This record gives sequence, structure tokens and C-alpha cells, in this order.
Amino acid sequence: MPRWVLALLRWFNTHRRAMPWRDAPSPYAVWISEMMLQQTQVETVIPYFDRFIARFPDVATLAEADQDAVLKLWEGLGYYSRARSLHRAAQAIVGQHKGLVPDRYETLLTLPGIGPYTAAAIASIAFDQATPSVDGNVLRVMSRFRGMRVDIKAAGVADDIRSYLSKRIPRSSPGDFNQALMELGALVCRPKNALCEQCPLRPSCKAAQQHAVSEIPLKVARAKVPHVDVLALVVLHRGRYLLVKRKETKMLGGLWEFPGGKREPGETLAAAAARTCREASGVTVVPVKKLGILNHAYSHFKITLHVFEAARTGGRIRGGGDYSSCEWVQPLALAQRAMPITARRVVNRWLRS
Repeated sequence: MPRWVLALLRWFNTHRRAMPWRDAPSPYAVWISEMMLQQTQVETVIPYFDRFIARFPDVATLAEADQDAVLKLWEGLGYYSRARSLHRAAQAIVGQHKGLVPDRYETLLTLPGIGPYTAAAIASIAFDQATPSVDGNVLRVMSRFRGMRVDIKAAGVADDIRSYLSKRIPRSSPGDFNQALMELGALVCRPKNALCEQCPLRPSCKAAQQHAVSEIPLKVARAKVPHVDVLALVVLHRGRYLLVKRKETKMLGGLWEFPGGKREPGETLAAAAARTCREASGVTVVPVKKLGILNHAYSHFKITLHVFEAARTGGRIRGGGDYSSCEWVQPLALAQRAMPITARRVVNRWLRS
């Protein structure tokens, strides 16, 4: 076993953070945690994980749940396709694998929402399979360790690092090895201000030897993030609010929000408000007053959400555009619906008495 691997494992044994899924690493707990940890920080995930396990303690309970209940528990965690995939995967595990999380990397890859990184993490941590798990932290750590002046998002880089690690991952403790690399990237070999003096890999790290840690991975200029003006209409009619549900195939699929949509170039906010509400719900409205704006950043674009109070003037509710259905909802029921963070902010800011 290479010296750097031994040094890494010793470091991890001393510095590993306490996490609820590490306390009792059942295959189910590992799977849930790894799905939640995709593109999300550990500190953010822990309370969601605890609530999720309390509500859905096993695969069968999760498989039997309504998707709306799953999405509600996921609310605020983002990347909601993970929650929908998790639910579908639970049903597949019950239907095809006798309710047991598969113990083979290749089989895990067949489940919804599980790619090479997640499959390897589950296989190694829960089942001791010597399969490298390569996420963003591992890409950064290993590109520096090997002195790779490359864009770690470029095609082939992850495969190259996975191949390199597959020849060095210890068969006796593959789960600890994968977690150690990820932990090192999160705590020490950080994107900025890396703590090289604390790194167990420093004696063998080419980037450290070349004084090039700040230059690796290669920084590549990214395209400017687009900005979009979006409308949300708060329509109260006969004591109930109008909500629309996003189609499963669309971004934020399965979540409920206030009707609206994108403003077209040259369109006034009032005109966009009336048009987008009609297209989304079938209901015609007249904007009464502007409640305010909310700014929010998604992974690939930013929005300014213009929130209007509007009065219904006609039409019958029906799903349209990005929406599969719509309902008139009692105010107290708003808390029970799974909503995107922007819609929940509208409720919390302007609709709470």
C-alpha cells in the first residue's frame, strides 16, 4: 500500500467529522445520505437527513409514500430531481431487489438517480467494494496531488483519476479511503486558501512541491450566468389561493407554486403578469399591486421574481405550459404543500398574518 494512502487513512481516523450516517452505516442510510450530498454541503444535509430517516426509516416506507410527501421533506434542499429519483429507486428496490439496496456497483447504476460517483460511494462504504468514488473534492485533491494542470470538468479527467485510484484503493478499507479523500477536499485541500501545512499528502503532492496549489486545478473562464425576470401572481379568490403544480419533466417538477412565468423582451410587468397567469392556470387576472421582488440564483441562471397580488376576472383552472394541474388552496394548507424556495419565501414574507 502506498505511503500516501496510509497517511491519508491515519489522518481520516483522527479528523473524520461526526455524521449521522457514519454512526450506523446501513446501506439505506448511506444511499439516502449520498443522494442528499450530491452538490450539497454536509452541514446543510444533516438536519434533512435526520428528518428524512425519522419519517422514512426504511426502503419499504419510502417506496409506499406519496411523492408529494417526499418532496415536502426535501423542500429547501434543492435539486429536486434527486428526491423524485430517490422515490422511484425505492420502488424499484422493493419491486426488483426484494427491498434490499443492491450490493453491487453495476446494479446500483441501474437505479434512478445513481451515477458512477454515488454508486461507488454506496458500494464502498456500505459493502466494502474497492471502487473509487470521484466527486469534485476528489478531482481537486488528486489533480493537485498529481500536478495535473487541467480543467477538472473536461471530458476524460474524471475517468483518468478513477483509473489511477482503482489501482491504489485499499481492498481492506475502500469506504474509509473514499470518504477520506472527500473529507480532505472539504476540510484541507479547499478550492481557495488550501491548508497545505495540515495535509497528510503534502510530502508527495506535486502541486505543493511546485508551489502551484493555487494554480491547480486549471481555472477556466465560464460563460456569463444569464438573468431572467419572472412573475409570480398571488391570486386570492373566495378565501383560497391559486397554486399550480410543475410537470414532472420540468425543472422543480412536482412542486407547487404561484402561477406565473418569464417576462418576454419588451413586455411590461403588468402585461407579463396577466399573460403568464392565464397560460399557467387558465385563470384571467388583473394585477392589483406589486408586493415586491425576490432574487434567487439557480445553478445555471439567476432570476428576479416580481411578485404581484392579482384579482381573478374569469377563466377556469387547468394546467398549461410547464404546469400539470392547479388548485384553489386554503391558506392553512399552504404549509403542507411542497414548494420551491422562492414560493415558500413568498408565503413567509407576504401571506403570513
